[in-house]
Amino acid sequence: MPRSIRRITVLSGGVGGARFVRGLRHGVAAGTLPGVARDAEVTVVANTADDWWLHGLKVCPDLDTLMYTLGDGIDLDRGWGRRDETWHAREELEAYGVDRSWFGLGDRDLATHLVRTQMIDAGYPLSQVTEALCRRWQPGVRLLPMTDDRVETHIAITDPEAPSGRRVVHFQEYWVRLRAEVPAEAVLVIGLDDCSPAPGVVDAITDADLVVLPPSNPVVSVGTILGVPRVRDALAATDARVVGLSPIIGGRHVHGMAQQLLPVIGVEVSALGVGQHYGARAGDGVLDGWLVDDADAGDVDALRRHGLAAAAVPLLMTDDDATASMAAAALELVSP
Repeated sequence: MPRSIRRITVLSGGVGGARFVRGLRHGVAAGTLPGVARDAEVTVVANTADDWWLHGLKVCPDLDTLMYTLGDGIDLDRGWGRRDETWHAREELEAYGVDRSWFGLGDRDLATHLVRTQMIDAGYPLSQVTEALCRRWQPGVRLLPMTDDRVETHIAITDPEAPSGRRVVHFQEYWVRLRAEVPAEAVLVIGLDDCSPAPGVVDAITDADLVVLPPSNPVVSVGTILGVPRVRDALAATDARVVGLSPIIGGRHVHGMAQQLLPVIGVEVSALGVGQHYGARAGDGVLDGWLVDDADAGDVDALRRHGLAAAAVPLLMTDDDATASMAAAALELVSP
């Protein structure tokens, strides 16, 4: 295939998406991605529905995980937060008995949230704040929030002590404090229907040569990006090929809480189920191709019957070379 791909756009969540983009960037620089120029521009549209205000600070977990991972500042063992982090501020908050001290704001990480909040208080939109923060980190990609508007994911959980038998918590409480171990009954994304795409988001999709849905959470990461008004229309209109990689391997998620939340929206916890959920662009879906793990090779024929190009390859992101090989296989899947 001729080397013609110069613009790649990725719709990403946090940990899994960040690792994929790091491997994708590695493959671009090494020239191992078929048809991709070594100076290809990668744009990442990040989920911001996980964002919340904590201790008066604007915290953007997925944006920061992408920024730190691609800027070589991430704690590799945890997969989130800063390397060589200390926790003195959190310890003091705990000593004061402050609510939500269970959310791990490290001392180095705190500086990011302070700068972001000061800029937002001064009237700068999140997209401009993110651009400014990236000048410090040099992530090697163009990083865009999905929207400048406030959008927050909340989870309705079972609570026998509540009068209704349920209560609603912010996604961060469900994931960090409760560890997704309580039954979830509904996913509520507040403000999503009324938000607007951040500047550059729609153009990044319509002007791309390739759009990738990485192995991020289909419900609360990629799912919320797809819910931003005009994003699905942009995916339908783009001349780019759109390919996704399954976050489900052998009926289980690799990281996160996809297997807890997929049934809540009526989707089977399987590579086939998520592929069908995204759907084929030939119908009313968003994908041209769907890459699954070797463990799910038995789903390939069914996916093809649903109008998707499909193949099975190893999908564990053990290192950047393995991830770049995944990206190459995704490209080959949707190449003419």
